[in-house]
Amino acid sequence: MVDAKSYPSHAGVDLDDSVQLSMLHSQLHESLEASLKQRPSDEHPELNDTYTDRGSKLSRSGAIILITTLSGITFVGSMSSGLLTVGLPTIAQDLNLPSNLLLWPASVYSLANGCCLLLAGSMADFVGNRMINLTGCFLLGAFILACGVAQTGIQIILFRTFQGIATSMCLPTAFSILTDALPTGKRRNIGFACLGLGQPLGFSMGLVLGGLFQGSSLGWRFGYYLCAGISMVLTLANFFKLPKDAVREPISWRRLRSEIDWVGIFLSSSCLGIISYVFATITDKPSNIHRAENIVLLCAAGIMIPSFMGWMNWREKSGKSALIPNSLWRNTAFTSVCVMVLLSWAVLNGMETILSLFFQEVQHLSAFQAALRFLPNVVIGILLNVGTGLLVHRLPADHLVLVSTFLSAGSPLLMAIIDPNWSWWYCAFWAVLLGPLSADVIFTIANLIITDAFTPKTQGLAGAVFNVTAQFGTSIGLTIFAIISAGVTQGSAYSDKASPEALMIGYRAVFWTCFGLMIAACGVGALGLRKIGKVGLKRD
Repeated sequence: MVDAKSYPSHAGVDLDDSVQLSMLHSQLHESLEASLKQRPSDEHPELNDTYTDRGSKLSRSGAIILITTLSGITFVGSMSSGLLTVGLPTIAQDLNLPSNLLLWPASVYSLANGCCLLLAGSMADFVGNRMINLTGCFLLGAFILACGVAQTGIQIILFRTFQGIATSMCLPTAFSILTDALPTGKRRNIGFACLGLGQPLGFSMGLVLGGLFQGSSLGWRFGYYLCAGISMVLTLANFFKLPKDAVREPISWRRLRSEIDWVGIFLSSSCLGIISYVFATITDKPSNIHRAENIVLLCAAGIMIPSFMGWMNWREKSGKSALIPNSLWRNTAFTSVCVMVLLSWAVLNGMETILSLFFQEVQHLSAFQAALRFLPNVVIGILLNVGTGLLVHRLPADHLVLVSTFLSAGSPLLMAIIDPNWSWWYCAFWAVLLGPLSADVIFTIANLIITDAFTPKTQGLAGAVFNVTAQFGTSIGLTIFAIISAGVTQGSAYSDKASPEALMIGYRAVFWTCFGLMIAACGVGALGLRKIGKVGLKRD
């Protein structure tokens, strides 16, 4: 309290009561204004993250640019994979890629990406998202360009490996940057939707443009030149537009040892890498599962899984930083969306790959004609992700997920009952249209759930966990579908196993498998997300 008697009188004359009260009121008003202007973080630095809403300072145009550049990098990386998928027969012929290595350019990308995601997320939390993201963006463009100028099959395999490492630096940091820069509400929801849109839309666009380029004088290399150019432009834009990271403690060996769970990273990355590698060799030739080295590797991976869980339990009980705390899996919503993302991405990528083969090997369409048939996938992807970002805070999340997943289950069902001689409009059109619904919606909603499940200090790692799940689902799905397709085709009654009739039997078995997986995803969502309510609501 301010003591009025402490104020001096004017010219030695005592102030009357009204003047004293007026001065007292003025002094209290100034003190109150000063206290309101003082930030809580000045007294409590640990509250900086919770008190300061840096996203509120980002203008609308700044938010649009940020979302565009981050989503664009994701789009370009996935587009290069789409170019590879549709152009693989031509690329293999031009680069003399042996038949036993035909699937490796696609497999090593997922292998390197999945193995490095957790490490990249941890390093981003340690040194800052901006530095890791910019490094990944530059390397992504460089190695996409390298794929375009590759002269041998071994070169494109190596360049795709490095491209997977570069992508692992972009994905979790983009998630973290958007979380940090955009306030909770519609703007962040749209940001996550666009980030989710980048991967399936980029892959679909790669399929379409790849077929167009191969059907013209430009050739398959032009697609990689185009992707590399776009990537470099986006990298330059990110250099100027990405927000600066919050002030961090100076980097030191002590922090590097104590704040990063190196044992957890080693166990998880090694396990994922081993499983992905064995799956890749099995995809090439299912009988490889009987090879001694693959059996040993699978046994080693089997030992690493409980070892990782035990290590996480010990780190968490000791109060030390754990890579993926076991308590996190007690969050039913988080566990459910991870399982659904794994299943949905396995089906989405598997369906698009098998559909491309169906159009070209069963219906004998050119790459250009096959590419045109994926155009509905592109259109529905754009509409769906934007719509999800606008509506996710208005509708119950479980309803959005279950409806989209159920509709997506219709895609493999239609292809399972299709007659290859039917018109494209009868089944194939609707299968292409319904295919991406589930993965696109789940991606956006899962990101919003994860922002609540993880602390602000580990947002980069949170994005890495989610993307590891999606990448692992893709790797498992492609392997399982390849084994099913090859096994059923080889066991068919047709003498010519490469005939369209024999191939279609194998593809039809894959479509039925995908239908079963999507029904299982519906069951997981119905049980695990029934109490989730609305997500992405603006917080006061």
